[in-house]
Amino acid sequence: MSKTPRSLFEKVWADHTVRRLANGQTQLLIGTHLIHEVTSPQAFGMLRDLGLKVAMPHRTFATVDHIVPTDQRTEPFSDPLADEMIKALKKNCAEHGITYFDLNSGRQGIVHMVGPEQGITQPGTTIACGDSHTSTHGAFGAIAFGIGTSQVRDVLATQTIALSPMKVRRINVTGRLRPGVYAKDVILHIIRTLGVNGGTGYAYEYGGEVFDRFSMEERMTVCNMSIEGGARAGYVNPDETTFAYLKGRPYAPQGAAWDEAVARWRAVASDPGCHYDDVVTLRGEDIPPTVTWGINPGQGIGIDENIPAPQKAASPDERAAIEEALAYMKLTGGAPIKGTKIDVAFLGSCTNARLSDFKEVAAYLKGRKVASGVKAIAVPGSQLVSAVCAELGIDRVFREAGFEWREAGCSMCLAMNPDKLVGDQICASSSNRNFKGRQGSPTGRTLLMSPVMVAAAAVTGAVADAREVFAVSQSN
Repeated sequence: MSKTPRSLFEKVWADHTVRRLANGQTQLLIGTHLIHEVTSPQAFGMLRDLGLKVAMPHRTFATVDHIVPTDQRTEPFSDPLADEMIKALKKNCAEHGITYFDLNSGRQGIVHMVGPEQGITQPGTTIACGDSHTSTHGAFGAIAFGIGTSQVRDVLATQTIALSPMKVRRINVTGRLRPGVYAKDVILHIIRTLGVNGGTGYAYEYGGEVFDRFSMEERMTVCNMSIEGGARAGYVNPDETTFAYLKGRPYAPQGAAWDEAVARWRAVASDPGCHYDDVVTLRGEDIPPTVTWGINPGQGIGIDENIPAPQKAASPDERAAIEEALAYMKLTGGAPIKGTKIDVAFLGSCTNARLSDFKEVAAYLKGRKVASGVKAIAVPGSQLVSAVCAELGIDRVFREAGFEWREAGCSMCLAMNPDKLVGDQICASSSNRNFKGRQGSPTGRTLLMSPVMVAAAAVTGAVADAREVFAVSQSN
């Protein structure tokens, strides 16, 4: 008797269901719990107040990323809050027997990079972290989502969480991307198309020929920003690309256990003919290099498009949203985005601070110089990425071009550290959010774009089409 075809989401949810609660939520087992210095101190404090221990410390992994400085790394840090948070994390991990990738480990970095690098992130599991961009890990065929501090406490204490089931939307990106169009452009285009609230109540399953060809790092970039489109989770079905990435990593299964794991991982992929609550299909050829102009990631346009004009809005609400964004961003409706002057170029974050990002940019940056008056910083997402960049001479390419090359951390993405915009500086950024004040200044302005587009803006001093600046030939 044949079984009803199921999506990966349905399989993983069922496999991790402890019980169904009276309010309709599911008590869900969390296979892997990732923590960092910002959202965990209060959670550990709650455990102490309740006299509880961490239920499954072997399923919890910690690192420091958000508040850690990316230049002066000698402890104690000049920022007393950062120093206090990191000391608290170290103490809590030692007390509860939790694996901690600290600054001296050589494996520290942004939490959403450390998990994949170490092989901790694996297909077919549930992953939670007190950080909204936990959806990154869905690139491996996991159901991964961010949680709040009280939920961090719950996972530490019980290894479970109460969560409502999600609908599943399949997003197919067909065909091929044009040269100079990257994974970052794909997710910005998806969010622009479906809206910042379009994914509310959904998990996004990404597929199609473009995703089939994507590397794991490209898949991570897209899954990372699922939350920016309102989805709670985003994932890609595991395949040979997934298995090749994980093989041999420190926490990946070894020997005979590896073969058994791969068989399980293959089986967790969505079955042909399974049910989706919605299906959206986009043509890869239609996606342009994309830049945000406003104050949320859905306010993006192709590099050759003009900034929206309020008078052309389709509704009063849309007009109000455009007017608010233009007023904050100090941009003119109807003007081209290309040529917008920048003050800062930031290459980093859990979206785009991986080895492939730096290699791609270095290939075009070599022999170029950052424009006069532009502050450019490059921040590897992990110590491992930094080390490989040093071996390959990539860091030297950036320094010779005029970038500041920093140590691993979140840096100017969230600016919970010394890396901040000043006043109303405008920043070309490879990060994931362009909210008001996101990069550390209450009047700072953020333009989201791909790493290569950040580099093009850095060397020209303005938003530019990287295809014209560098003669970009990459395509997927």
